[in-house]
Amino acid sequence: MEKIAILFPGQASQYVGMGKDLYESDSNVRALYDTASNEIGEDIAKLSFEGPAEKLKETRFTQPAILLHSLAIMNIMKDNLPRATFTAGHSLGEYGALALSGVLLPETAVKAVVRRASLMEDACRQNPGTMAAIIGLDESKIADVCKEASEKGVVVPANYNSANQLVISGALAGVEEACRLCKEQGAKRAMLLEVGGAFHSPLMEPAKYGMKQYLDSIEFKNPDMDVVPNVTGASEKNGDRLKELLVEQITSPVRWYQTMKYFAQKEVDTIIEIGPGKVLSGLAKRELKDAQVQNIDTMEDISNFAAVITG
Repeated sequence: MEKIAILFPGQASQYVGMGKDLYESDSNVRALYDTASNEIGEDIAKLSFEGPAEKLKETRFTQPAILLHSLAIMNIMKDNLPRATFTAGHSLGEYGALALSGVLLPETAVKAVVRRASLMEDACRQNPGTMAAIIGLDESKIADVCKEASEKGVVVPANYNSANQLVISGALAGVEEACRLCKEQGAKRAMLLEVGGAFHSPLMEPAKYGMKQYLDSIEFKNPDMDVVPNVTGASEKNGDRLKELLVEQITSPVRWYQTMKYFAQKEVDTIIEIGPGKVLSGLAKRELKDAQVQNIDTMEDISNFAAVITG
């Protein structure tokens, strides 16, 4: 029996022009973009389609733009999207997974991500920080390095992206010290990333508090498929627990590598990434070598996918 996992990308997958063909093809998609624009107070469609790229990189715009793209594909494909056994999303992408699984309505997910992005950008201003990618060093050594480097400033593991790549996050001095120590320990690369702040670290605590207050007023239904949250990297089917984990996610690491390992254990044989870019597809190909992996980004991708499904 085929086991399908549908994945939703996170920040850094955006590009200028993303979603334009989807927007032009469907009035329900345009309505979703209008909902987001009204919440943000800016035309997110125009920014997504025309840029400038630097503005689209700003957290308060990037996060809703990426989610809108994913939800647009879901809306257009409808029943042509195969029934998934599992779903997961990288960081903000988890909101896409919750929409797919029926935990949240798409409009509710959009509004929540607009609030999340605003709160996280505010936290970045309150507690400036950065992130760095560490390649080619064992995660236990990276964890030890982070503890040692924390004498210079907060620094923690933030994204377990693959067996070979881990992203750390925290105060600039702490992250720089951790990079230096990782190189001493034999890391192939330890490089600062161009990001707006120290995501998935304790420096995001103000956003975590604000998001809890916001989500407390929203009903989370139990999912109609297995959702794999970033915080645990294992299946969860209780709506209230998914809400708790969504709040925890803001200051906790994204256990993406662990999620891929979980899919392997569960014998997932088909991965479908929905949204801009191919970041998660690339990670899945490395970790699930026998699985069929496909990403759906554009109307052309949707047409090609439908052609395969219908034979």
